[in-house]
Amino acid sequence: MPEGDTVYRTAALLDRALSGRVLERADLRVPRHATADLSGAAVLATVPCGKHLLTRFDLDGALLTLHTHLKMEGVWRVHRPGARWERPGHTARAVLLAGPPLDRRGAPVEAVGFSLGAVDLLATAAESDVVGHLGPDLLAPEWDEHLAARAVDRLQASPHRPLRSALLDQTNLAGIGNVYAAELCYLAGLHPETPVGEVADLATIVDQAQRLLTLNRDRPRRVTTADPRAPTWVYSRGGQPCRRCGTRIRSSSSGDVPGRERISYWCPTCQPPSGSDR
Repeated sequence: MPEGDTVYRTAALLDRALSGRVLERADLRVPRHATADLSGAAVLATVPCGKHLLTRFDLDGALLTLHTHLKMEGVWRVHRPGARWERPGHTARAVLLAGPPLDRRGAPVEAVGFSLGAVDLLATAAESDVVGHLGPDLLAPEWDEHLAARAVDRLQASPHRPLRSALLDQTNLAGIGNVYAAELCYLAGLHPETPVGEVADLATIVDQAQRLLTLNRDRPRRVTTADPRAPTWVYSRGGQPCRRCGTRIRSSSSGDVPGRERISYWCPTCQPPSGSDR
């Protein structure tokens, strides 16, 4: 599933391409909204919210939001109308055709959302219905020490939960995916299954998460090591030597929700099991 930095870049792509234009056609290829007519809607903005995308419109004074989520396979692409799509047409879930910019010259553009995990059209005033459950957004423009403290409080609410699972839970803090969860546990020197209650400094982990996502939000390639030639410490490196100690990285599927296990990576030397797991 895309991380928060990927969603941030996707929102920026859609915002640059669509904002300030008027939709000539909108095709929402999900049963619930198949008949929705957004023709004539002015595109106001696209903003990220954790791993969610919110594209806002003004349709004759009615403020509407198209909520989309990439889930595992989703992606948005922007191109000129009539260009060949890079994915099969049957995977398109949303097609937005927008005319030239209202305040400058330019050609129409087409934005296509492929394999989207969620497509919802709702009143902008009701956005909380789809994102209100999220914890503090690590890439929110208003991020500050108060939001950081709220994220720590949410993590601490389940002291027996494994750290990695708690970090992946978007209701605790929004934006962390499997890559960052693995890397943050490594950087903290903690085994991924360490109970949250045994973590001495959650605030530092939250701060590290926010700084890493911020550093990567405008990069085409995610780097957590400060060396683009070796972009991750443990993620996707099962069986390879640890970059610090040389011990072979281990991997296994884990998770505290049955049926939703995901692969985990750790160095058994740099991240020994916690006392309760020995």
